[in-house]
Amino acid sequence: MQPYLSFETDRLILRPSNLDDAAFQLELMNTPKWLDYIGGRDIKTIEDAETYIKEKIISQFERVGFGNYVAIRKEDGMKIGACGLYDRPELEGVDIGFAFLPEYEHSGYGVESARRIKSAAIEDFGITSLKAITIERNVRSQRLLEKIGLKFEKYIRLPNDAEELMLYFGDFSDENEAN
Repeated sequence: MQPYLSFETDRLILRPSNLDDAAFQLELMNTPKWLDYIGGRDIKTIEDAETYIKEKIISQFERVGFGNYVAIRKEDGMKIGACGLYDRPELEGVDIGFAFLPEYEHSGYGVESARRIKSAAIEDFGITSLKAITIERNVRSQRLLEKIGLKFEKYIRLPNDAEELMLYFGDFSDENEAN
């Protein structure tokens, strides 16, 4: 049994990713938009996905108590995407991110899951500010980030990454005090 929190929305269950999600993670991380907007992680097999989950996802949960959550549709139990809070060594602060399988895009699941994970960051983990990074051509991601209260701050480059990224930031300390 996992000691980590799960969350719900009207339509979704957001639960911590685990090794049982390897096939789903493999599929998601190899979608055209993931590869174009987020970048390849060289995940080509179930074994690669399991290694990624162990080394990146589970290790972060063990270290900080939050991480990548699989978005599962309540109506049919389908794994449709992921949304989470990421403690990236190359980015100071906590990063919020999301990705969905193509057939589940444009249905509001991204905003729904990101709003719930943002609330969890504030209410459950005491995180008062969030960052997000995206590439300039990913306009839908930018709009989603703005819908949940983040604002464009500046362009940055991460270490060992040639591509310029847009850094979004949101300070939610007032929301934390209200709860």
